[in-house]
Amino acid sequence: MESVAGHDVRGTLPEGLGEAIRATAEEIAAVLRGVADTGVPVPGSEWTLGQAAAHLAQANELMADIAAGQERSYGDGTPQSLAEANERALAGFGERDADPLAEMIVMHADAYLTAVGRCTTDANVVTPLGPMTKAVLGSYLLTHMLGHGYDLARALGRPHMLDRTRVELALPFLITAMPRVTDAAAIARLTARYTIRLRGGARFGVTFTDGVVSVTPQPPTRPDCTILIEPVTFLLMALGRCNPWGAMARGRVLAWGRKPWLAPRFPELFKAP
Repeated sequence: MESVAGHDVRGTLPEGLGEAIRATAEEIAAVLRGVADTGVPVPGSEWTLGQAAAHLAQANELMADIAAGQERSYGDGTPQSLAEANERALAGFGERDADPLAEMIVMHADAYLTAVGRCTTDANVVTPLGPMTKAVLGSYLLTHMLGHGYDLARALGRPHMLDRTRVELALPFLITAMPRVTDAAAIARLTARYTIRLRGGARFGVTFTDGVVSVTPQPPTRPDCTILIEPVTFLLMALGRCNPWGAMARGRVLAWGRKPWLAPRFPELFKAP
């Protein structure tokens, strides 16, 4: 049974998830603490370090509020609406100093764990990407922190906090969210069965049938294409932080099956929110 920061989350969160949420928040805070200039740019983003950290603090608060049963409206789940909601939220929140934002990121992650620890059931809650259990919401929280934590670490030339264990804890959210972030035009006439395997770990299936996508914890019985991918690379690709062609060139992605040429197309079938 798992207890995190004095909050009992047994029976609600998968083993290790609470610890990963707390540790990731602390590691992001450690990256931020003492940084004097939060106006430095974040690579691959239009945000500064201060804006990215402020967004992360706000998102952690949002997810803690949702876990506590509060209704929070935040876009309609499409990438454009989420981006617009992010900009509105940032415009109404003036804090950009590193140390206060570091404390908020930890405080709100802990508030999520407190809310989950007080729950007796894992009933669905409404999130920016649709209904989820509180456990999947926790996976969402972790995934979101890992993506932006990676950005903050890169901006400051610090080691990131992604690893195999945390990527596998992010999978429940990714499997839940993938059907909601497909590119309708890209999959309109596609029929294909994929098996996605994380090197040395989990696997799952993604099936497209004439514009309809199904993501399952178990791979299809006869996949057209099997993609084997290094776990951290998988998460970075899923979050739009990694170029798939570069990952293939470095040997971090391998593909085989009856239609291996479907592999390079796979990341293009989704739009990361």
